[in-house]
Amino acid sequence: MTMKTKNTTSKATNHTIHDVCDAIRSHHNFVVVSHARPDGDAIGSQVAMGLALKALNKQVRLISAGPVPDIYRELSGVDEIEVASAATGSWDVAIVMECPELSRTELTGLNDGFVLNIDHHPGNTFFGNVNYFDESAAACGELVFSVLQGLQVPITVDIATHLYIAILTDTGSFHHGPISTRTFEICGCLTSAGADPRTLANQMFDQYRVGRLEVIATMLNEMQLEDQERVAVLNIDERLLTQSNVTPNDLDGLVNLPLTTRTVQAVILFKSAAGQPLRVSLRSKGDVNVGLVASAFGGGGHANASGFTLESTAENKRQAVIDQVMEAVRTALGPAVGGTPAKEKPLIRPG
Repeated sequence: MTMKTKNTTSKATNHTIHDVCDAIRSHHNFVVVSHARPDGDAIGSQVAMGLALKALNKQVRLISAGPVPDIYRELSGVDEIEVASAATGSWDVAIVMECPELSRTELTGLNDGFVLNIDHHPGNTFFGNVNYFDESAAACGELVFSVLQGLQVPITVDIATHLYIAILTDTGSFHHGPISTRTFEICGCLTSAGADPRTLANQMFDQYRVGRLEVIATMLNEMQLEDQERVAVLNIDERLLTQSNVTPNDLDGLVNLPLTTRTVQAVILFKSAAGQPLRVSLRSKGDVNVGLVASAFGGGGHANASGFTLESTAENKRQAVIDQVMEAVRTALGPAVGGTPAKEKPLIRPG
């Protein structure tokens, strides 16, 4: 192993693009990782960074604690992602992306190495020797684009494709997050470099199994509405997945469906499976901050898109989540006006 510098960086330190580029230029062997259960931003940022490092004649390995979802597997470079539980082998620097804290990688072997932390999630703990954090970025892919510009790496078609996917998916097709002029300027550069928006949108959002429609029908039929229809509560369990012949990959984006209505301001999706923790996804509109709710339950994410897991599936835990999301809506928008009070609102299951 060439070098592993113990991580002693102050957690109050954020660094510049210049610092990031210096760290990359001065080392040769890299491992690039992201968070467990990777999504489009995690995969796109990871692969794009890997391709850029190779263009600089660096040695690089891509490692993930979880498998790549089906919709990303045909993309160039994705097959190089190793699924492992530890960052073993010879490397000088670990580039950790999309993780507010190192534990989100669910990989061992990173704690004592030189870590370069690139992230846009609120609450990042500045765990790296070098930290490049910007919560105003719509996706980690935006930060990777800036790093590649600093390194003067040419944006190839493959790099452009992965960075565009990172931004497209993390914003929910430009529906949420801190989307800015910079976001569209970067996407303009990526499309000029060869990323195909129409093809990628089709690949990301229109290639699910037919069983997904069965899941949607059942999920919406059993939807619970609270707080004068401002909060929607959805449930998906193992039985429904088996019955509909779908995989967890086919569930992407379902949590956003109730937000297409005028009244719903926040959505809770409970996903349960036998012997596994209860996974909770939260989405919201505008100023309704569900990120604070996720943080209260040990999770994280963004103001309009976040999540966490619960070890217990007890009903009181579910109700506590619902209560906090309703409070987040009331904090942002005030109390519901007119009709039946929220606490007396019956379950609504459209027939």
